[in-house]
Amino acid sequence: MAALLVSVALTGCGFALKRPPQLQLKRVQLSGFASLSPMADELRRQLRASPGVEVVESAVRADLVLQALEDVRDQVVAGSTAAGQVRELTLRARLRFRATTPAGRELIGITELALSRDMSYTETAALAKDYESQLMFRAMQSDIAGQVLRRLAALPAAVDAAPSAASAPGATASAGGAASAPARAASAAPATSAALPAGW
Repeated sequence: MAALLVSVALTGCGFALKRPPQLQLKRVQLSGFASLSPMADELRRQLRASPGVEVVESAVRADLVLQALEDVRDQVVAGSTAAGQVRELTLRARLRFRATTPAGRELIGITELALSRDMSYTETAALAKDYESQLMFRAMQSDIAGQVLRRLAALPAAVDAAPSAASAPGATASAGGAASAPARAASAAPATSAALPAGW
């Protein structure tokens, strides 16, 4: 009841709750991801939140196949003291993917989405910083998954009858249907060769 009242109040003030993108192609297969990929898990979560969308295991049952070509996350030292102690890290998440029909027809050409975040670090709070980094990685993966879904939502339902503008290699369709460049690349913060402390 309380949640309903909050929702009504926000709507009355001009706010609208964020809704997941609505895909025209409802059955999606994820391909090329590692079995324990956090990125794949986030994509499954967001796909299932979209109305009527089903994540299927077999390409035979799929309307489209989302294929991961590269799914990585890493961290580099961005700052250290004169004594070699790490003081700042750059966290990076990157996904290269393409989307095709089950028959192999390209719907979205090879696209790379990459994000980065800077994080302070101190050895005296190593466990707390490890937890903080996991939260930041999850936030970046959620952002990337959302960008993927917006591109999938731009695909028409009759993909065999109407070729998508997103099929050009190296370009993707934005939620409005126009070609857009890949997401901003990971920030080019200078990395040093200082070794990470134990546990990283």
